[in-house]
Amino acid sequence: MPENPATMTATASPRTTIQDDLHDRVASLTGQDGWRTRALPAIGLRSLSLSDGPAGVRGGAFGIESEGVLLPNPTSVAAGWDECAAERAGQLLGTEARGAGVDWLLAPVLNLQRTPFGGRHFECLSEDPQLTARIGVGLVRGIQSAGVVATAKHFVANESETERLSYDARIDEKTLREVYLVPFEAAVRRGDVDAVMAAYNSLNGVTATENDELLHRILREEWGFRGAVVSDWGAARSAAATALAGLDLSMPGPDGPWGPALVDAVIRGEVPAEAIDDKLAALSRLAGRRDRATASGDADAADDLDETLADLAASGMVLLENDGALPLAAPARIALIGPLAERLTLQGGGSAKVRPKPRPGLEERLRHALGDGTTITVESGVAIHRNLPPLADERIPAGLTLRFEDAAGTTLLTEHRRHADLVLDEAVPASTARVVVSATVRLTEAGMHGLSVRGNGTYSVRIDDRIPQAFTLAVPDRDPLSPLVEPYEHRIDVAGDREVRLTVVHEWDAEADWHLIDLGHLPPTPEDHVLISRAVASARDADVAILVVGTTAEHETEGVDRESLALPGRQDELVRAVCAANPRTVVVVNAGSPVLLPWAELPAAVLLAWFPGQEGARALADCLLGWREPGGRLPVAIPSGESGLPSVTPVDGVLDYGERDRFGSRAEVAPRYPLGYGLGYTHWEYQTAAATTRDGEVIVTIGVRNTGTRPGRDIVQVYLDEVGTPPRLLGFAPVSTEAGATAVVDVRIWPEALRRWTDSGWRVPEGPLRVTVNRSLAVPVLSLDVVLPRP
Repeated sequence: MPENPATMTATASPRTTIQDDLHDRVASLTGQDGWRTRALPAIGLRSLSLSDGPAGVRGGAFGIESEGVLLPNPTSVAAGWDECAAERAGQLLGTEARGAGVDWLLAPVLNLQRTPFGGRHFECLSEDPQLTARIGVGLVRGIQSAGVVATAKHFVANESETERLSYDARIDEKTLREVYLVPFEAAVRRGDVDAVMAAYNSLNGVTATENDELLHRILREEWGFRGAVVSDWGAARSAAATALAGLDLSMPGPDGPWGPALVDAVIRGEVPAEAIDDKLAALSRLAGRRDRATASGDADAADDLDETLADLAASGMVLLENDGALPLAAPARIALIGPLAERLTLQGGGSAKVRPKPRPGLEERLRHALGDGTTITVESGVAIHRNLPPLADERIPAGLTLRFEDAAGTTLLTEHRRHADLVLDEAVPASTARVVVSATVRLTEAGMHGLSVRGNGTYSVRIDDRIPQAFTLAVPDRDPLSPLVEPYEHRIDVAGDREVRLTVVHEWDAEADWHLIDLGHLPPTPEDHVLISRAVASARDADVAILVVGTTAEHETEGVDRESLALPGRQDELVRAVCAANPRTVVVVNAGSPVLLPWAELPAAVLLAWFPGQEGARALADCLLGWREPGGRLPVAIPSGESGLPSVTPVDGVLDYGERDRFGSRAEVAPRYPLGYGLGYTHWEYQTAAATTRDGEVIVTIGVRNTGTRPGRDIVQVYLDEVGTPPRLLGFAPVSTEAGATAVVDVRIWPEALRRWTDSGWRVPEGPLRVTVNRSLAVPVLSLDVVLPRP
């Protein structure tokens, strides 16, 4: 059997030394646990801490109590169409990660918004490859400037949640190259990203973690990637095949397909020993990222953190309709209506979820801004929850007590928690047989309250000294995250106007993947028709109605694709009723992904706020009042209906990307609002356009003038105008001026944006190209011919 002399020592048996050393080296290529890598002191490799983080830094465990900074969702960041702002957002994420002791952030998501049915749509940036690439590069640079590893994920064609662990994405090479690989190539070539995450799914018959074409030939040889490739959690399912394809780290640990199986593969000669050394070298380069930090500062201590987060949120909010109702002119009576009016949805569900720092809501922001001269009434209008809403912290001011008991009832450990959404995936005493949770719950309103327990397994619940109710909740198995994002629920009714003592006992199953004790609560609530009547009466008596509709983390979450794009519940009916009662109705859409807006012509204004992060209520109030301008433009089409949209459902395990590049704004069915669309609080005139070339780039220089009466912000967009195909975004740049002022804007076009894939590889078109300067993909205002430099 051949042996590698480089691993031998002079004082031990060569076979023993080789195998022991190889075992240690291979062991360092699988996680120490779910969120840390193994150290290898022999080569100076330290352990690295990983965390999810597209919109915030959760840390490792899902059951954390600590609060963190929550940015607007990635789609909102992309809606700002500003690479510098994206880099600033990345710096905030990186600084937050570093302060939390996290070395490696699993962000950004560079998959495209192929279809709004995608459950993880809100974690992605855009439908467009160039916009995704530019914003993604900004995020990568920002994260890594703080000395934290960024991760381009999920490589590649991971745009659906249905059967996401197993489906085979079928994409022709031209579409793959010109559309889906574009953001990843930019992250490598222009962002120098440290890590790439190999996806769960297959591509054209080969799983992503075993795909030599993707991980070796394209990523490393063609693009020059020198970082580390990590598997999505559980995506590595073989030893030799994944190691040979170019996977460097298998997560999570300590189990996995590598370990002894990979050691045996090396000993048998199936995997070269040098491949193990290459993987360790890649991890060592990541471990040195802290030493390459260029930004400094603590996000929590920064005086301008809240201001920056509000700026990011406002810059991404998109004004879809406005007849002059916005900005508001200090109304005397406001009817604040909607299921999300009192508590905005700030983020979606799944592994990206963090616990944001508490901030005032929209009502409080408006009251503070407008003062005692304005009366605000609040009505929910309809209910949209599936399970009961989470039990609010203010209902349990003393928090919860957790007691871990063994089979004899002996207390092994007692803990105190502040929040009622318990995910017990951290270390618990080894002989735990049950967990007892107790709390005093304030049910201050008269009438019947709903309380609930969500989770999986066997439970009992007791109110005060009543006889306990025992029940078993099934374990949903649609997806590994299903027990976390769509758990089953047991409800009980409790009379209110008092405090009650709640005790929940969860029988511990050591074999279960998840242990949840998630408490819900609903105060006495009338039926929807009564709520709608109240909302209509409130709107009729107001100077303006502000109606906040949208979705929640129940409707938009990792692990589950959306079955409908309609607003949940009877929200469409509520919008029509309120608009009929008050023509001065402003509808705010609080959703992370596109929803259908069949009533869009009825309100006086429609404002898309996305999932706006922890300063979302502040940013929204400021935009409504004109203190900030909603400066966003759509990074994704808002469809007019569900017909013709790409499917998220594989057929016999295959997800056919047969629409090629004809989705979103480029689809055969015109959307209600296309890519790049958005209004503002001022007006712009595009006056001149000229093109030059410099260092291989095309620079389109545009003269613009703010013709309105307010300062404002616009996004100058440049598209390729090719005969027979829809416009293709080439580049963009934000511009801000005072009222009446002019500005000159340079839009840089990356050379790779002009390439086309052919049977013989990349080709740059010959001859002059017609480009247009647009207000959106559908509205060109200037055109010019561009002569490309000769190679």
